[in-house]
Parts: sequence; C-alpha cells; structure tokens
Amino acid sequence: MSTMVLTGADMLAGEAGQILKGKKFGLLTNPTGIDSCYRSTIEICESLPGAELKALFGCEHGIRGDRQAGVKFEEEVDPETGHTVHSLYGKHRAPTAEMLEPLDAIVFDIQDLGVRFYTYLSTLVYVMQACAEHGVEVIVLDRPNPMGSFGAEGGYLREGFYSMVGAWRIPFTTGLTIGEFATFVCSQMEKPCALHVVRLEGWKRDMAYTDTGLPWVLPSPNMPTMDTVRVYPGNCLFEGTNLSEGRGTTRPFEMIGAPWLRHRELCVEMNAMNLPGVVFHPITFTPVISKHRGELCNGVMTFVTDKSAYESAATGLRLIERIMRLHPDEFAWVKPAEAESGWFIDVLSGSDRVRKTLHHEGELDAILADWRADSLDWMTVRQSSLLYD
Repeated sequence: MSTMVLTGADMLAGEAGQILKGKKFGLLTNPTGIDSCYRSTIEICESLPGAELKALFGCEHGIRGDRQAGVKFEEEVDPETGHTVHSLYGKHRAPTAEMLEPLDAIVFDIQDLGVRFYTYLSTLVYVMQACAEHGVEVIVLDRPNPMGSFGAEGGYLREGFYSMVGAWRIPFTTGLTIGEFATFVCSQMEKPCALHVVRLEGWKRDMAYTDTGLPWVLPSPNMPTMDTVRVYPGNCLFEGTNLSEGRGTTRPFEMIGAPWLRHRELCVEMNAMNLPGVVFHPITFTPVISKHRGELCNGVMTFVTDKSAYESAATGLRLIERIMRLHPDEFAWVKPAEAESGWFIDVLSGSDRVRKTLHHEGELDAILADWRADSLDWMTVRQSSLLYD
C-alpha cells in the first residue's frame, strides 16, 4: 500500500527544507521522527543543503526512546551522530539561554497523542516559550493526531494544577494535530514565538491513523498499538491510584488491576452499565516493572468495540468510581515520586475535584457533565487554529 499522507518530515526533505537554508538549528525528536520512507528526521536534517544541525534535544523517554516513563536524564552525546543531546527532562524542562544562543531555530518532530498529560505537548509549550524569550524560531513538522481530529474529551486544566503533565488550558484530548496545537498555543502566548508549521499533505480530518498509510512507531515504551492509544486518555488516570495501569505488561493501559481486585464482580457491574463502545473482561497479569511488580494481579481488560462511540475519559473515571465502591479499604490515591507535585490524580485530571469528591453520591455524573461542557466549549475555542478541513 502506498502512503496516502505525507508528514512534515516528508515535506522538510523537499522544498520545505528551504525554510532552514542559511540557519543553524537544533532538532527535538525521538524514534517517531521518521518520514514515510522510514528515514529518520535526524538523517534528513543532517543532509539539508545550506543548513547546519548544531544540537539535538531530548524530552521524556530520550532521543532514542530508551528510557521508561519518569526516568530523568541530563546532557549527553548521541553515540550515533556525535551531536550533543540537551535534556529537557532532567534539571531543565525548557531550553536555556546557553542552549539556544548558537541557534536560529528549533525543529520539533515527534508523534504526539493529542492528550494533555502525554508530556510531549508540555515540552513543546516550554520550547515555544523559551524560543519566544530568546528570539529563536520554532518549526513544527506536523503529524496526524492518532486520537482523531473531530471531538475532544475531558475537562479543562484548572489554575493551580499546571505541571509537566499539563502545561496549557486544554481538555484531556485536543482533536488537533501537533501543528494545530502549536498554532493555538502561539495565538494565546503573551509573547508569541516565531512559529512555522510544515503542514501535512493529503490528510483530512475524517481520517483515522490507519487510513494514512503511515508507519506506527512507539512514541513511548508503553504505547505499542492504536488500541493502547484509544484507551489511554481514561485509563491513564489509574497512574494516580494504587492499581497497576498495566505498565510492565504487553498491553499497558488496556489492562488495569491489583492483587486484591474482585475483577469478575467488577466486570459484571461495568458491563451492566452498557457504556457506549466498550466491553470489560476479567484477566490476570503480572507486571515486570512499576506498580505491583512481580505480583499476580486480578485485572480488567478494556475492549473497545466501537471506536466512534467509545468515550475514554468518561469510561476510565466510571471504572475508578466503581472500584472505589467495591474496595473502600484497599483503594487509594497515590503521590508521584516527586512529592512536591502533590497528588498525581490532581495534575492528571486537572483539579483536585476527582480526588476530593468522586466518592460522594451523584458527584460522578456531575463531574462528567462538567467535562462534557468543557469539551464542547473547547470545540469552539480551537476553531481558529484548525489548519485542515
């Protein structure tokens, strides 16, 4: 099958590469930075005539995707190219003046999920802010949103809860390409950066990722398939609980569980709700890393039966609420390793409301109603930033 869609990386290898002519630039990328011929963006950038790639930048999981979630790292040398790799997931979350001083531009090429708490969006925000401050151009090589580009889910990020897993006031999912997201952020920045989006060719908003003909490269170690992507916005909330979110298994986020979970009873109750586009099935698994490592967990597998009807964020929250009621003594919210970050569920969900009120009668429906209102509002707010039909 020939590729129907060309990404910004494909365009950069052609005429679009002229935007870098005469410039010294840095490249922020990871293993997803490839073109439709499987050539890495690093290779493309090194071969651009009249332009000089001066440095690489790495965000969470590293420039080569070799680090697990949350693993910090500092400046290093890429053994394949010899370039300095500036870390944006260690002591610094944004490029420093020293990193930017030799550069005219930073090129961003990463396959994002279009989900607020997937940290690549936050890194892009921090890069844009730093580049605006120091007069460095930002060039975003656009890529399709694998979550889809019509709707949105979840509530807005609230003031006081900004973090690495939420750097801008958006709902859980954006329905934007990474280039459209950058366009939106730039339009709202107090001091906008010089932004250039290298657009997709042949892409339409009604395309599923599988319609594009583009290869799927794991954007992080626990995002192996489109099935994983689909459940992530809701089941990622389990990172804020004492249940395993399936890290350390072959189906992360699709499976959640704990040794004490009454998983069969839970599946019966969840399936009785007849939630749109989803079925729950009891399983067992033993994570090899992360929570409950080496322990046999009773788990629940989320099977999406109708991706157009399925509501990931709402389904994930309903699942958590039901577990809280089944296991009032075992269930707990958790804090991340960085204690100063507060409760992890707060920064993931965008406020402290879920943690403080979900156990109250009627609050689940009230939260979901407010999330729906936020998502509908977002569909209007984002309109001026859309780059494609």
